[in-house]
Amino acid sequence: MNENYQTNIEKAKKAINSADNLILGGGAGLSAAAGITYSGTRFTQNFTRFIEKYGLTDMYSSAFYPFPTQEERWAYWAKHIYVNRYEPSSTKLYKDLFQLVKDRNYFVITTNVESQFEKSGFPSEKVFEVQGNYGYLQCAKGCHDTLYDNERLVKEMIEETINCKIPFELVPTCPVCGGNMDPNLRINQFFVQDKKWYEHNEVYNEFLNQSAGKRNVYIELGVGYNTPGIIRYPFEQMTLQNEHATLLRLNKEHSEGLKENENKTIVFHEDMNKVISEILL
Repeated sequence: MNENYQTNIEKAKKAINSADNLILGGGAGLSAAAGITYSGTRFTQNFTRFIEKYGLTDMYSSAFYPFPTQEERWAYWAKHIYVNRYEPSSTKLYKDLFQLVKDRNYFVITTNVESQFEKSGFPSEKVFEVQGNYGYLQCAKGCHDTLYDNERLVKEMIEETINCKIPFELVPTCPVCGGNMDPNLRINQFFVQDKKWYEHNEVYNEFLNQSAGKRNVYIELGVGYNTPGIIRYPFEQMTLQNEHATLLRLNKEHSEGLKENENKTIVFHEDMNKVISEILL
């Protein structure tokens, strides 16, 4: 097992060093490996009162909890956004990834929404956050396509939270239709794709078009089957269609893939921090 692992490390290094382009795909498993987990101790320590009052079990399912009032809903969401977007600094894993690609031709597509790529040095114009970002609010019904920075409001909500409620006057309302607001996350059909979203989508597609048929390495990082059509399946298809492509799949649980890509896929089940740091050596 160890011999095979070392062989894969050398194969990955060779592929990356000889690549014309690197395309990174960051999924939930990447942020979890970096320490931004949604359950366990990190959840119980940050949400003790919410757990006691509502019986919440983890941050993912809590995002869909039917809070009775907007004051309670935003007390929860302010904490959720803060501990995932504003409290964490850049993590070692993301910084290592930046060191790996910074001097190469690369682009990032990610379903993660906590801005770790940008915090860790990746220029924002090279990162497509396709599922949104915790740092913004939008109209809950998507009545217009403007996003609103929420850092100041989120921190004020946390300061004013009492018994899992914020004051009524802090509840955000849409400046256009007067309705409720949501975090800018793809949780329903009203997800707002603003001008920046479309620009990044265009740049990403152009990057893929220009790299077609070249020596590309698709680096899939902790991508499961929650939204496989965004990163996992496209990476597999682009690898299949390009004889010069290599797919690096870093995933402890979901390592399976297209049989046709078997000879062009390098799979790592090991801890992602270890893998990336050793590829860097």
